[in-house]
Amino acid sequence: MIRRAHRRPAAALTGLALVATAALAGCSGDSTGGTTGGSGSEEAPQASAPEKTVSDARFQLNVPRKGTVAVDTLVEVAAENGTLRKVVVKAGGKRLPGAVSEDGATWTADERLEPGTKYHVTGVAVDDDGLARKLDRSFRTDDLTLDEQTYPSLAPLAGETVGVGMPVILTFDIPVTDRKEVEKHLSVEAKPAQPGTWHWISDTEVHYRPKRYWKPGTEVTVDADLNGVNAGNGIFGQEDRRASFNVGDAVIMKIDAAAHQMRVLRNGELLRTIPISAGKPGFESRSGIKVIIEKFRYKDMDAATTGISEDDAEYYNIENVEYAQRVTYSGEFIHAAPWSVGSQGYANVSHGCIGLSTEAAGWLYSITKRGDVVDVVGTDRPMEATNGYGDWNVSWPEYKSGSALS
Repeated sequence: MIRRAHRRPAAALTGLALVATAALAGCSGDSTGGTTGGSGSEEAPQASAPEKTVSDARFQLNVPRKGTVAVDTLVEVAAENGTLRKVVVKAGGKRLPGAVSEDGATWTADERLEPGTKYHVTGVAVDDDGLARKLDRSFRTDDLTLDEQTYPSLAPLAGETVGVGMPVILTFDIPVTDRKEVEKHLSVEAKPAQPGTWHWISDTEVHYRPKRYWKPGTEVTVDADLNGVNAGNGIFGQEDRRASFNVGDAVIMKIDAAAHQMRVLRNGELLRTIPISAGKPGFESRSGIKVIIEKFRYKDMDAATTGISEDDAEYYNIENVEYAQRVTYSGEFIHAAPWSVGSQGYANVSHGCIGLSTEAAGWLYSITKRGDVVDVVGTDRPMEATNGYGDWNVSWPEYKSGSALS
C-alpha cells in the first residue's frame, strides 16, 4: 500500500459475483418450396443460415457493478462459453499481478486491493468458433482510515546476521483480533529446514522460533503477506513485509551468578572464562535463557528507568557506560563496570546487570551480535518469557500451543 501520513494504507478483498452478460446471436433462415409438372417433383434449394457474428463467451467478475469493493478481495475473472486470452487489472497505471489458469477458465489476482482506489479491468475471451468478446469494467475499493489499518514491523532486518537464539518478531501498531486469519498469511522458510512455530505474545506481537536454536549458517526468509488481510474488528493489514536474514556463529555466554563467572563459547568451543559481578541481594540477576536485544558502544544508565527514585539510597545515574548489551526490557545489561573490578569473580554487587572489566567487556562486545544467547544460572529469580526475547524459557509444547493455528 502507498503510505499515508507516517504509514502506507493497506488492502484487502471480499467479493460478490456479478455477471457481464453477452448478447447471443439468433440464427434464422428462409426456405422455399414448389412443384413442377410432368413426371416428378423437385424441392426448391433452401437458403443457408447466416454466418454467426457474435461471440457466445461471457464474463463473470467477483466484484459488484454498484458500490465499493472490500480490500481483502482477490479479484477473479471467469469465462463462460469461452476461454480467456487476456486479462489486465490496473490502478493508476500500476498493474495488479495475476494469472490465467491453465485451462483458460479463470484469471485470479495474486494480491489484494488498495483502499480508496479505482481499478480498471479489461479482458478478451474467445468462444469455440473463435469469436472474441471484450471486457471493460471499473470498480472502486472501500476507503480506510489509518485507524482501520494495522502496520506490521518485522525483525530481524533484511540482510542482518543474527545469533542462534534470535526469534522472528512481528509487531502491529493496531491490535489484531483475528489471529488465525493473520497467521495463515505468515511463512518462514529456513535453509537448512528446521521445525518451528509462531507464538502469539499479545494481540500486537507474534514471534517465531525453531524447536532448538537455529543452526549456524542458516538462511531464513520471512514472508508476511498481510496487505489487505482482514485482521478482525474492521481492521485490515496495511502492508506486506518480507525479509531474509542469516544466522551466524553460535556465540553462547554461560553465566553462573553464584560462582561469579562467565564462560564464552563459539560453536561449542570455549573461548574465554571471565570473572563477573551479578545482581546483589534484592536486585538479583534473572536466571534463565536471555538473548542480546541491542548493543550500545556507550549507554547512559539511569536507575529511574528501572523504577528506583532519585531519593532512594540505591539510585544511580552513570553516563557513557561502555560496551553495553541489553538482555531484558526491564534493564539488565552486560557491560563494562570498572568500578566493580575488585568484586568481579568474588561478589555480586550490581543492581541486576552483569559487570565485567572494560577490557573483557570490549572483547566480548567485539564478537557478539543481536540474537546471541546468554544463559544464566545461580539465582532464585526467574527470567520472564516476555521480558525481552525470552522465548527459550517456554517449553516447546507450550510454545507450539501459542500458535493460533495449533
